Amino acid sequence: MNQEVQSQEVLSTAKQNSATPYVVAAQPKKEDTERTKRLKSQFGFFGPATFLYAVFYAFCMFRNGSGITFPFFVAGSLLYLCLCLSKLEISLKKGSVFYMTGMMLLAVSTFCTDDYKIINLNKTGIFLLMMSLLLKQFYETANWKLGKYLSAILQLIFSSLGEVGRPFTDGAAYLRGRKKDSKIWFAVLGLAVGLPLLLFAASLLSSADAVFRQMTKDFFDWLRPAYIWNVVFRVVFLFFASYLLLAYLCRHSIREEVKDHRKGEPVLAITVTGLLSLLYILFSGIQIFGLFLGRMQLPEGYTYAEYAREGFFQLLFVSIMNLVIVLCTMSFFRKSRLLQVILTVMSLCTFVMIASSAMRMILYISTYDLTFLRIFVLWTLTVLFVLFGGVIAGIFWEGFPLFRFSVAVITVCYVALSFSHPDYMIAKVNLADAPRSAEQEAADARDGIYDGGYTNAYGVDFSYLASLSADAAPVLIPYMKELGYDLELYETEETIWHASGLEAEDRYKAQGFGYVYLDRLRQKLEEDSLRTFNISRHMARVQLEWYG
Repeated sequence: MNQEVQSQEVLSTAKQNSATPYVVAAQPKKEDTERTKRLKSQFGFFGPATFLYAVFYAFCMFRNGSGITFPFFVAGSLLYLCLCLSKLEISLKKGSVFYMTGMMLLAVSTFCTDDYKIINLNKTGIFLLMMSLLLKQFYETANWKLGKYLSAILQLIFSSLGEVGRPFTDGAAYLRGRKKDSKIWFAVLGLAVGLPLLLFAASLLSSADAVFRQMTKDFFDWLRPAYIWNVVFRVVFLFFASYLLLAYLCRHSIREEVKDHRKGEPVLAITVTGLLSLLYILFSGIQIFGLFLGRMQLPEGYTYAEYAREGFFQLLFVSIMNLVIVLCTMSFFRKSRLLQVILTVMSLCTFVMIASSAMRMILYISTYDLTFLRIFVLWTLTVLFVLFGGVIAGIFWEGFPLFRFSVAVITVCYVALSFSHPDYMIAKVNLADAPRSAEQEAADARDGIYDGGYTNAYGVDFSYLASLSADAAPVLIPYMKELGYDLELYETEETIWHASGLEAEDRYKAQGFGYVYLDRLRQKLEEDSLRTFNISRHMARVQLEWYG
């Protein structure tokens, strides 16, 4: 009898298991961390604070990518972060001030320039510094390297999307816990009753006073549906982006440990890098004797100037490739004394290539003038030169913080670039030997010096100068005055170029490019207000008033 009962129980259990296999396979839900519990319990702070931060973002950034409000937005972002960390009982870690300082300097640089290239690079740099700062505050990142940081940033951005329901669940839980406190519902009811009354009272007052009526009319003319949707989208986007990032960071789902991947056979790396090093030694010798010392016989038909002005982009590419090869070798192959020597040789040869590329670029600029790309190439070569110094230290010093060194070097060098106003330098250098009057350019054209295109014998590309930002105004506007430009046309209602009366073919010559530049400048200055005030555009306005 007992055996029969036991058999029935076994069959019943097997039947249940076969009918509901998911019960066996189900994984236990991951428990909330202490920070996640704290985030939920204090939604009364995090929800409103995040919403106010999103509204502040919309106010600062709506149709305003580089105004005076941008540094305030970045400062507000750091204040919001610090308040959130305080509520989560997280202290600022050593080194965080460097990230914050870098962000604020780039924010100020954005407010001081009108160059969209610098502005976009600044915003990218601020974003990367903020992501790095968040990871540093919530994780132990002392041993992280470039690959780990990049993968962690990508994981943080994309995995945080899985927290999209958190603002709703946390908010609902908070309200359930505060059912007895009805003040929040009275506030909601007050808004529901007060807003219609506000609109009704405004309509009555508008009909009662002409000045108030004009003010409200201007306000509602500005309050276009497209603008409203833009602001709403910005508020919703940043609210969710901020809260989701915070919620995912509190989960602490990113692995902190860094595995040692240096398991590769050194012989393989020695063979590959050794062959490259032999080639680089030969090439470096040619550069030293041929380019730097000028003692190498050039191929037939080549002048020294032609030889020196080619190949800088190829050398830049090889220098970057060498940096990647050396870093990968250090990260994936076992330590070897011979390999260290070869990597050092590769690095030293790369120094020669960097110097060769820089010299070629400088000679090229002396003939064909400056552009932003050429300045950026020189900047990149400078950064590579310093980085390879850190790489050599990392080859022989196991504990050298190469990643943090690289972040510091790139940040400091880029801040210097962002404050340098490249467009100003371009205008200054390119106009150094330019014709100082329309008559001089016309004489050049009669003598066959002018090539009929956008540049003249002086190497000035006026079409490029016409495309520069307001950063170049302190150079271009005085130059226009020397050429006899009618700067009062800036005040006309019609298009400046049309008002100048010049022919279309003069548009990119010395006597015409300035009207194209002024046309673009006026469009920007017409949009200026107290909220969008920008130092570079203000200086351009001052120049126009001074020389006009």
